[in-house]
Parts: sequence; structure tokens; C-alpha cells
Amino acid sequence: MNQEQMFKTIISPHVSEKAVNCVANANQYVFKVAMDATKPEIKKAVEFLFTVKVNAVQVSRVKGKVKRFGSVMGKRSNWKKAYVTLADGNKIDILGAE
Repeated sequence: MNQEQMFKTIISPHVSEKAVNCVANANQYVFKVAMDATKPEIKKAVEFLFTVKVNAVQVSRVKGKVKRFGSVMGKRSNWKKAYVTLADGNKIDILGAE
């Protein structure tokens, strides 16, 4: 897996109330990842990009909602998120607050 693929695997950090609770309680970070990304690819990408040790990766597919845009019905895109558990003593500064 080359560097370009690693940069395409991790799309962005996912910041929500649940994600912040995961960081505080379980040392888990939530990322929006590519739909075709696998657990080993996500693990390698996070370890390379943030120089941390990853213990586990759990993935979840989020189905897009059907929404109305004026008089037209539309659908948001499906996306995939990954819960990445780090080893003790490792941290990622996602919000720039630490």
C-alpha cells in the first residue's frame, strides 16, 4: 500500500457528540473512510498518517437518508466510518485543542 492510497483511505475525522464520548471514554477515534477500505488498510493508514499504535478497527456503513429537495425526492450518499482504538498512551489531536 503506497502513500497515495493511504491518503485516499482516510477521508476525514468524524466529529459528533458520540465520537467525542468515544475519545474520552475508550480512546477510540472515528474517521470517515473510503467505501472500499478494509480494516487492515485503515489500520496502516492511521498508523502512518498519525504515527500512533492501533489496537483495533471496527467499521460501520451508514446508509444515506432519503430527503426532499423542494418538490424533488433525493437521496444522500452512503458512507463508511471506522472506529479506531489506539493503544494506551497514544493520542491524536483532531480538533487542535491539545
